[in-house]
This record gives sequence, structure tokens and C-alpha cells, in this order.
Amino acid sequence: MTRSDDTGKLILRLVLGVLILLHGISKLSSGVGFVSGLLESHNLPGVLAYAVFIGEILAPVLLIAGIFTRGAALLVAVNMLVALWLAHPGNIWSIGKSGGWVIELQGMFLFGALALCFLGAGRFSLGGSGGRFN
Repeated sequence: MTRSDDTGKLILRLVLGVLILLHGISKLSSGVGFVSGLLESHNLPGVLAYAVFIGEILAPVLLIAGIFTRGAALLVAVNMLVALWLAHPGNIWSIGKSGGWVIELQGMFLFGALALCFLGAGRFSLGGSGGRFN
């Protein structure tokens, strides 16, 4: 492991954590009614919408700090899979007018989280690079 590898992991953790956390903060202020409605339209209990706070508040904070990074990244990845399933099922194979993938932002969140699942936190983290879940 080199210093630049750990720096790259830090950048990925911080960017993914902050960007997902902003979505969570938005849901804290506006509520989870939209997510609840999507769940109910799939015949699931709307109360499950509150689980979004795990994937968009708790997990990003853990990523930013570098604590339980692999598990937190997995939570973000699962959160993104559920978001794709609920809000973007018809867009998975779609290309936008500008030539990009319609769900490229969600895709970057998903695959960035998967990368952190495999890479771990690196040494620039509160959990340290030696921990099993970092």
C-alpha cells in the first residue's frame, strides 16, 4: 500500500459520504413521504421509508469518519439498489439526450460504494487500515 492509495481511498470515502449525506439531510428536513409512497406503490409498508436514514445518514457519517467502512459502503450500495428499483426501474438501460447514462449519478454512487466495500478505508481513517471492516 502506498500513500497515494490511501489518499485515493480517503477522497472516495469523503466524496461519496458527503454527497449521500446531503440526500439524507434533505430527507430529514422534507420527510420521507416520497419514499413511503414509492414503497406503498410496490405493496410494501410505507414505514420502511425510515430505513433510508440508515443508508443516507448513518452510513455516510461512518464513511466520512472511516469507521466500519466496508459495512457502511455495503449499506450505501443496498440503499442505491433499492432507490434504483423504486424510483428508476425504467431508466436502467436508458441513454439520455446528451449521450450519458440516465442514472449515471446513482450508478456512480452504487459502484463507488461497491469499490469501497472491496478497498476498505485506508490508513487515513479513524478505524485505521488494519481493522477487518475498514
